[in-house]
Amino acid sequence: MKSYQKLTTTQPAACRVEEEGAASMPTGHGKLAPWWVGSGLLVAAVLLSTITVWVLRQVSGGWLGPTPPPKCLLVPESHRFDCYPERRVVVTQELCESRGCCFIQSPPLAEGKQGVPWCFYPPDFPSYTLESLNQTALGMVGLLVRREKAYYPRDIEKLRLDVEFETDTRLHIKITDAANPRYEVPLDVPRVMKRAENPIYSLNFSRDPFGVLLQRKATGTVLLNTTVAPLIFADQFLQISTSLPSKFLYGLGEHRGSLLHSLDWNTLTLWARDVSPTESFNLYGAHPFYLLMEEGGDAHGVFLLNSNAMEVALQPAPGLTWRTIGGVLDFYIFLGPDPNMVIQQYQQVIGFPTMPPLWALGFHLCRWGYGSSNETWQTVRAMRNYQIPQDAQWNDIDYMDGYRDFTLDSQKFASLPSLVEDLHKHGQHYVMILDPGISSTSPHGSYWPFDEGLRRGLFLNTTQGQPLIGQVWPGFTAFADFSNPDTHQWWLENLQHFYAHVPFDGLWIDMNEPSNFMDGSEDGCPPGEFDSPPYTPAVLGDSLSAKTVCASAKQKVSVHYNLHNLYGLMEAKATASALIKIRGKRPFVLSRSTFPSQGRYSGHWLGDNRSQWKDMYYSIPGLLSFSLFGIPLVGADICGFSGSTSEELCTRWMQLGAFYPFARNHNTQNEKAQDPTAFSPAARTAMKDVLLTRYSLLPFLYTLFHRAHLQGDTVARPLFFEFPWDVATWELDRQFLWGRSLLVTPVLEPGVDSVTGYVPQGTWYDFYTGSSVNSSGEMLKMSAPLEHLNLHIREGSILPTQKPGTTTEVTRGNPLRLIVALSSHATAWGDLFWDDGESLDTFEKGNYSYVVFNVTQNIFTSTVLHASTEATKVTIGTLSVFGVQKPPSKVLLNGQEKPFSYLDNQVLTVSDLGISLSQGFSLQWL
Repeated sequence: MKSYQKLTTTQPAACRVEEEGAASMPTGHGKLAPWWVGSGLLVAAVLLSTITVWVLRQVSGGWLGPTPPPKCLLVPESHRFDCYPERRVVVTQELCESRGCCFIQSPPLAEGKQGVPWCFYPPDFPSYTLESLNQTALGMVGLLVRREKAYYPRDIEKLRLDVEFETDTRLHIKITDAANPRYEVPLDVPRVMKRAENPIYSLNFSRDPFGVLLQRKATGTVLLNTTVAPLIFADQFLQISTSLPSKFLYGLGEHRGSLLHSLDWNTLTLWARDVSPTESFNLYGAHPFYLLMEEGGDAHGVFLLNSNAMEVALQPAPGLTWRTIGGVLDFYIFLGPDPNMVIQQYQQVIGFPTMPPLWALGFHLCRWGYGSSNETWQTVRAMRNYQIPQDAQWNDIDYMDGYRDFTLDSQKFASLPSLVEDLHKHGQHYVMILDPGISSTSPHGSYWPFDEGLRRGLFLNTTQGQPLIGQVWPGFTAFADFSNPDTHQWWLENLQHFYAHVPFDGLWIDMNEPSNFMDGSEDGCPPGEFDSPPYTPAVLGDSLSAKTVCASAKQKVSVHYNLHNLYGLMEAKATASALIKIRGKRPFVLSRSTFPSQGRYSGHWLGDNRSQWKDMYYSIPGLLSFSLFGIPLVGADICGFSGSTSEELCTRWMQLGAFYPFARNHNTQNEKAQDPTAFSPAARTAMKDVLLTRYSLLPFLYTLFHRAHLQGDTVARPLFFEFPWDVATWELDRQFLWGRSLLVTPVLEPGVDSVTGYVPQGTWYDFYTGSSVNSSGEMLKMSAPLEHLNLHIREGSILPTQKPGTTTEVTRGNPLRLIVALSSHATAWGDLFWDDGESLDTFEKGNYSYVVFNVTQNIFTSTVLHASTEATKVTIGTLSVFGVQKPPSKVLLNGQEKPFSYLDNQVLTVSDLGISLSQGFSLQWL
């Protein structure tokens, strides 16, 4: 057995693979030090560990047991990789050593806290050996062999290693069973045709034990080093560990917490679960992707394409362990080198997000417990009466008859078709909820969705081949199997039947983890390897079937054990497809459960939050994380879903929520109303004003979504994406940017009239006044009375805005106002994407306008790069230029003098331009 090691390019035991593809398989084996020990540190490390253990033994009165072997003392605490990760087990020395691992007890921690593992891998723990490595057209293929059995059942002796140098910034490494096919995620990924010619990474392998060493060429930074712990690949336990180049790690959803993850013995579980967002719980979606910032400001990302239950263990080494209980180890590594590029490269694999309809970017209003369509209608009328912007009215499950999908309560919601007609007449839209659980208790012949689904065999089945029956809102239910294409057709037909009565515009798919009020089914779950696997990750409820269906349930494509985390994605795909066929326009779908590539079909909201200040804060890292996951259309329930909000909290939350990419106020039943009309005139006015601000920015926001759809740019963006060299931005998650240009600094605590926010280096302009703030990169205190949200525009930007109306339809017909924020060099740039706001594939079909704005040497130019008839319907009315150092003597529009105004805060304004967006023009100030 060989030590886990730090590789250098001169060690003969390492197979070196450079971009030219020269790979060798040396026969010798050099002297290899343990990877964490640098030259001259070995004695010190052993001595320090020995002294630490001796002191602890004295303090503990000997409860730590006999002295561990020297090879165990050699491993520093932060580098101890867990050999016994099972929860609910008191790990004894006997249990640990039965696995061939080291046992050193640590002082107990507080309840629920993790710490240094007591049982960890020794340096010589047996792993796989790289037996052969051969070149292929795209990279190489290798054979890994394990000589000694691992401690989980059905471990696999021979593995196939596939490496593809897909692009200069993307590497694909896949490890699977060399002899037998295994389940793989049915996700369309790009197939490259030729090997990357100039990759910015270099790849090395350790032969015995097998390991991957990936480095960034430009800096030499080691991005992956999997020799730190053994590779284990059993049928239902796959584990691989790596060192990390820094502690600045993001992603790995869905969880509630800060944007930056703690590496202090922190385990993140990925298994879709219906539970109100709570710290440390596995939540609604699964996103096995992380982004890591490296010293110096470079970034890389790692995606494990695996849909099984998994956990990712983070430790302060810094290090990371992937543990999954099925499938294969299918890794994509994205080299950036900046964080924006990492996310673009990730979406090149999983797919770019869909372009939402413009109305989806308006304000949405919902609650559970309107009680009737007339009560819903009253809310809509009240919003109109106060002229508060609203684009969509929603209903929760109370519109249904007995909470059954595709039904209407004929008593309380009899006027719903008339309400929807009225919404449409006012340029507004209607969205309703659907759940995947189909009521199974209606008399035969009385409920077509169940009868027909049963007839066609479209539900999840038990191991006995009968529909699995759980319990959700309507009572006993069967669950639609969206992995079956026939289910998509049945779903479409059901929606068509309902649309004939209620012509909805979008769909809200909830409870799609799938959620179940029972554990498993009405009959529990059968014994066996799926429902009781050899290892269960640290899921809430300690069982894969906790508040969902049995993992052994049969689906068309595979067993639910493999497909559980894909359930929401597959339902979203079916729903988006149905909406396109029914309406012939861009679909709007909002889903609670998500998986990589979901942005292609739906947006996401952050689930059943509470009306608390901390929930408002947590929404920011939540929406920024989903920006990383390629789902830009994201937001939280504004003012909180459960519990009772306060006027102050709701006002502040409406201000923040007006800058969620997806903005919806939603409330639970039996709580007081929290829509803007429910509050005092002062609060109502503050909410209205901030919504009008959002609507004025719709041209800018819509263009950001176009860039997300086209190339994977983020919409809501962490500050460190734009300032990666500024380490002070790496932990910021109480502020965010729209695109690269607009800084949002919300108030997140009660009883204050100011807010302290970080202002990155440079000149920033107050959005409302144009007054400048010069920052060296510092925390600044800003005035923030209850009616005010701080917004700042970054120097060098041009923001297209519009006179706001009460709907997106009204707004899009109003004149544009272009806001120029001059840089210190008196330059600026911006762009605008414009189309009809709802047709399918407008960019792909060329039915759009794209205009670029530029300022150099006191000349503003508007250049139309692509034009459509839609652009002739809107005019540019006003140009405001922030940061004009001295008063101009005159302003020329296409060479003709124009009246202008100039303020002491260096804002130049030219009004009444009246120029069609479809026409290019120039404006000069002298």
